[in-house]
Amino acid sequence: MLARQRQELILDAVRTTGGARVSELVERLGVSDMTVRRDIDVLATRGLVSRVHGGATAAGSSVDEPGFAAKSGLHTAAKQAIAAAAAALIEPGASVALSAGTTTHAVASALLTVPRLTVVTNSLRVAEVLHESPRDDLTVVLTGGERTPSDALVGPVAVAALRRLHVDWLLMGVHGMDAEAGFTTPNLVEAETNRALVASARRVAVVADNSKWGVVGLSTIATLDEVDVVVTDGGLEADARKILESSCARLVLAS
Repeated sequence: MLARQRQELILDAVRTTGGARVSELVERLGVSDMTVRRDIDVLATRGLVSRVHGGATAAGSSVDEPGFAAKSGLHTAAKQAIAAAAAALIEPGASVALSAGTTTHAVASALLTVPRLTVVTNSLRVAEVLHESPRDDLTVVLTGGERTPSDALVGPVAVAALRRLHVDWLLMGVHGMDAEAGFTTPNLVEAETNRALVASARRVAVVADNSKWGVVGLSTIATLDEVDVVVTDGGLEADARKILESSCARLVLAS
């Protein structure tokens, strides 16, 4: 197969699902890991895809929103570590809100070790994880609303529900975090819903792997100093650590 043919197939896979992993492309194309990475580099240089750790996503702007499936296979080890660290913040008997996203999906599984929880979520995926648990000391409240590509429930129905709720913690995933823009998402309606989640919580923790640093979505959910805790992984660069440590009350680096 010629390089151009491979690159066209890679581009088609990325555009179809919003992203593709190197391992999947290696199996599909029957070539080496290095060959796939070189092809991704070529496509990224041409501005057709964006390189990410372990694969490629559709060439992005501040309004691009990859679907849940496109993001779920990226940074899985970091997400699991972050989830465990985030769950350790939560005391038995607490009320917790979980936003939508692949990292909060991992957090939902980690929270199954914490007894006597009430969980409020606008994520169908998170609710599914929690509903499948056989525990009888777990209450799950789903907000309702309109569904987004990331399987979030958003809009006026979700916002109205959240305005009447008060939780101990919000564990929130984000599309990007930046020194100037703060915590952002490319979806305007999801940003509004996430701001309602922030307003409902006594304490807010953002859960995001290091690849989110420097990424700026269209709409700001919260500034850095409006968040109590940021839980990320040890791959976060030193400059970003300093900024977060000086802006947020606490920075947790999951190992």
